[in-house]
Amino acid sequence: MTTEMLGIDIGGTGMKGATVDLSDGAFTRERFRIATPRPAAPEPVAEVAAKIVDHFGWDGPVGITFPGVVIDGVTLSAANVSKHWIGLDAQALLAKATGCPVTLLNDADAAGIAEMRLGSGRDHPGTVLLLTLGTGIGSALFTDGVLVPNTEFGHLELHGKDAETRASAKAREDHGLSWEKWAKRLSEYLAHLEALVSPSLIIVSGGVSKKADHFLPLIKDVRAPIVPATLVNNAGIVGAALAAADG
Repeated sequence: MTTEMLGIDIGGTGMKGATVDLSDGAFTRERFRIATPRPAAPEPVAEVAAKIVDHFGWDGPVGITFPGVVIDGVTLSAANVSKHWIGLDAQALLAKATGCPVTLLNDADAAGIAEMRLGSGRDHPGTVLLLTLGTGIGSALFTDGVLVPNTEFGHLELHGKDAETRASAKAREDHGLSWEKWAKRLSEYLAHLEALVSPSLIIVSGGVSKKADHFLPLIKDVRAPIVPATLVNNAGIVGAALAAADG
């Protein structure tokens, strides 16, 4: 039985990989990170993925996340990477570059899989919504533990703009928002989402979730309980590894 798997997370600023213990999500070797090539075109990103695979001396299946819609290995959106990904059989490209069988999935979906199996959503019934607050806003939606893939709730319209341009962690930094002002924007966004999908739990993921105590107590007008992710910024890598193990 496979107990270890390699996961790679393609982010807007960095590509990170680690070998993962599938039983608990712990990294079996130290995480390895390389800056994401700019403007994050397919071939340079695939080359970096190959370097991460080589770093671990890995020759088995690999799970890789992508910041956009992925259906049957084809990437259909590219909000924070090169538009050349749109309509590309990215799974085939990454498999050829790495020399490994690749399972490709949306990055927020991967984080959600990790949190539902090993983290804050474990054994939680009903509808669970995970949001990754980072360069943009990723989303993963589950009903009784079953994933509804590629939801892309970060692109819901809020005040005439993509919600992620107002409520992502990057938006807080770019606009120099205090925790209070950002929490107000986030509250508005979460209330809008709650009206659409009525979650019984909301999980906040991404690097900013390490500072959850700075903003979660300030969230208002949201009925569902909101909790930080257990796996924090490692959830994407862990979820990718779990997805690869699932085949």
